[in-house]
Amino acid sequence: MTIGVLGTGMVGIAIATKLVERGHKVVLGARSTSNPKAVEWASSVGPKGIAGSFRDAASLGEVIFNCIHGAGVLDSLHLVSAEALGAKLLIDVSNPLDFSQGMPPSLLHKGDHSLAEAIQEAFPYVKVVKALNTITAGVMVEPGHIPGDHDLFICGNDSDAKAQVSNHLQNWFGWKSIIDLGSLIAARGMEAYVLFWVQVMLAKGNPNFNIKVVS
Repeated sequence: MTIGVLGTGMVGIAIATKLVERGHKVVLGARSTSNPKAVEWASSVGPKGIAGSFRDAASLGEVIFNCIHGAGVLDSLHLVSAEALGAKLLIDVSNPLDFSQGMPPSLLHKGDHSLAEAIQEAFPYVKVVKALNTITAGVMVEPGHIPGDHDLFICGNDSDAKAQVSNHLQNWFGWKSIIDLGSLIAARGMEAYVLFWVQVMLAKGNPNFNIKVVS
């Protein structure tokens, strides 16, 4: 499969690298095809890794991971265009964090909306599924870094799309426990949870943790 990854930060690089290791062709998208991080990454992983623009990654990818920094997501996706995105499956990993006042961050969306919903509204034909945003990049692609059982959360408006994402996350990254929280409204809670995650990370001095829902 050819997969598009939008964003060359820590999350995008981690996901793109793991997918290449799993045998997929990956187009790592940035604003420019000459983005140094994307070019260096593609050189490091071999012929299955391609450095491209956001539009390249969206056009060529059968599945798209949105790993762009939250504040720049909508502007970047508009550069891609609705035509390139089509009705593809887009896994939204980004968080709308506002670091303008330093640490800890606040949310760009104040509880009555979410970034995932904003993406869905801007691109109504895209099948948006929120996932992987509640953990650090290394745990996203290697849940075994955390001992014991722990949970991953997803949400989205399309049931078939969520089933596909759950299958991909199990097969590509090894996730065993995936909890479907329902429609994209649940993304408000998933994104807001990251504020708590940051506080735990600061207290522990380590981002390698996750939670297990016990009932």
